[in-house]
Amino acid sequence: MDTAFLIYLICFGVGLLFTVVSGILGGVFGGHEIHGDSSDTHAAGGFASHDMPGFSPLSPTVLATFVTAFGGLGMVFHSIPATHSPFLSAPLAMLGAFAVAAVVFWVFNTIFRKTQGSSEGRVANLVGLTAVLNTSIPENGVGEIAYVQAGSRYTAPARAEDGNAVARGSTVRITRITGSEFFVTPV
Repeated sequence: MDTAFLIYLICFGVGLLFTVVSGILGGVFGGHEIHGDSSDTHAAGGFASHDMPGFSPLSPTVLATFVTAFGGLGMVFHSIPATHSPFLSAPLAMLGAFAVAAVVFWVFNTIFRKTQGSSEGRVANLVGLTAVLNTSIPENGVGEIAYVQAGSRYTAPARAEDGNAVARGSTVRITRITGSEFFVTPV
């Protein structure tokens, strides 16, 4: 066994061992949160460049994937007579490891973004939205509207912007929101 193959074998073994031990200990101990750049995130998630937990290219999972893929691909390329030289097998293994790590990063980042997304509406996005009155608004009084945002139906107390009465079932447009009250005008 020559030195290059031994290095590839060690990289593959260390990466694989790290992955297995992390998986077992993460399941046993549950992991701990890391407090970093103002976002609380799980150790496997790494630090993202925004406030929402995400998956970092320098996360332990991506790094372990790179090391494991480098070792495994290095052994494969080193076993092929045309790429037996470390001057060929190492760069090819590195390119392959970058590709494998990039795919792992993309998959986990996509999964985290989808699972961290929320159907909860943002108040700033509600102005201009149309709604239907569930309960009529009496003159200078409060009624209730129903609106749909991000695929979810919500209800809220509403007042007519001009103070006039608005009948139940009418379609209205949200003009502003003050506290928990929505101000509307008939469409």
